[in-house]
Amino acid sequence: MLDTVLETPTFQDTTMDADTIDDLKEAPPDGGAKRRQIMEGARAEFLKSGFDGASMNDVARTAGVSKGTLYVYFDSKERLFEALIREERRQQAERLCIRAFDHGDPRDVLIKFGCNLMTMMSQPDHLAHVRTVIATSGKFPQLGRAFFEAGPLYGVTKLADYFAEQTKLGTLNVPEPTQAAWQFMALCQGGMYKQLLFGMVDHVSHADTEANVTAGVDVFMSAFGPTKV
Repeated sequence: MLDTVLETPTFQDTTMDADTIDDLKEAPPDGGAKRRQIMEGARAEFLKSGFDGASMNDVARTAGVSKGTLYVYFDSKERLFEALIREERRQQAERLCIRAFDHGDPRDVLIKFGCNLMTMMSQPDHLAHVRTVIATSGKFPQLGRAFFEAGPLYGVTKLADYFAEQTKLGTLNVPEPTQAAWQFMALCQGGMYKQLLFGMVDHVSHADTEANVTAGVDVFMSAFGPTKV
């Protein structure tokens, strides 16, 4: 499993050999379909073997492409993993945020958003990716930045925009929307996420997630609720 392969990553299999270079002449890019095929194979291989355990040969075999074709799109395992991180986290963040901040009572909106957020963050695949990124970002900091920018930062930016809008409407009073967005994310986690991430528990029920998020939202509203006149 991805979350069990946490050794320090190496630079193995990140350069092209002579045969691969020859293959490049016969494997020009052919658009999005081939790239998606490679990304699907890479995701499966990284989930199975982890960053350090997966090789470019393994990815090519799983994706059903030649190694030369693989290197047309990604010139190293690090760049491939970074692209996978950015694409998956961006898609996940967009799905989470789409229509998340429609009109409604801010408390209800934030409880729903917080529950959806924590349900997503509690998924085994997500936890596995986080563990692997943490393990690799010391040697490859660009991987940590990719995860941060495409996931947490995207969500915080959308949430901060919502706080700013609601402050203008008078339904919230958030003087520093970005800071408050990070604080809200931390309140939703409420210690529950760290227990999952570090293997203290294997599963958190929906009822516990909802209770944890609701408690966090209540704390947030007590600090940033509408100004009473």
